[in-house]
Amino acid sequence: MRLPSMSQPFLLAPIAECAPGPPGAQVRLAVLGARGVGKSAMIVRFLTKRFIGDYEPNTGNLYSRLVHLEGDHVAVQIQDTPGCIQVQEDCVQVLDSLSRCVKWAEGFLLVYSITDYSSYQSVQPLYQHIRKVHPDARTPVIIVGNKADLLHARQVQAKEGLQLANELGSLFLEISTSDDSQGVCDVFQYLCKEVSKLQHAGSTDRRRSSIIPRPKSPNMQDLKRRFKQALSSKVK
Repeated sequence: MRLPSMSQPFLLAPIAECAPGPPGAQVRLAVLGARGVGKSAMIVRFLTKRFIGDYEPNTGNLYSRLVHLEGDHVAVQIQDTPGCIQVQEDCVQVLDSLSRCVKWAEGFLLVYSITDYSSYQSVQPLYQHIRKVHPDARTPVIIVGNKADLLHARQVQAKEGLQLANELGSLFLEISTSDDSQGVCDVFQYLCKEVSKLQHAGSTDRRRSSIIPRPKSPNMQDLKRRFKQALSSKVK
C-alpha cells in the first residue's frame, strides 16, 4: 500500500486525550519498545516523512492526524511511550505502568533495534502484557526490527525476529526509519487497516446481537394434538 503525497502542511502536536468519535472514525495505536529503538523517530517519519535522529527522552506523547485509508479519512492517534522497558526481575511492575496505554490502544507496534539484543528480549514480555489486557487474539500486533541500515552493528538476526513473531502469532518485518520512509508508512498503514477491519467486525457483531430473533412458527400438528386432548378431557 502506498501513501498519497502530502501537499498541505499540518501540525504535529501532542494532545491530552483522545477526542470521542463514532466507531470506525478513529484508530488508536501504541508504539512500545525499549529505550533508543527509534519509536519517536518512526512516528515522526510516518506523520511528516522527515527523519530526526536525536530526541529528548519522551514522557509519552500522543499524536493525532487525519490520514487516507482506502478512500476514507481516518483520525489516527498514536501513543508514543517512554523507553522504560528492561528485561529484569521487576519487569512485571515496569509493564504495569503502561497498562493504561495498552488498554486504550487498539493496535500495537512492538519495536526493537537490530543493534541491541536486549531490546529484542523486551518484545516477548511486552506482547504477553498486551494479551493480558486484550485477550482477543484478533487485536493486531506487529513486531518491527528497526535500524535495518546498520548491518555492521547487527546483534539480532532477521531469522530470530521472524521466529519470535511466528511463536507469538504476529506479523514481522525489518525496516530502516532513517533510509526508508515508505517502509515506515506501510507499517502504520497496515496496522490502521487491521484495526479498522476489527472495528467493522465488532460493529457488525453488535448489530446482529441487537436483532430480536423471530419467534418460531407454531407446530400445527402439536396444536391439533393439544386441542383434541382438551376436548376429550371436557367430554369426560
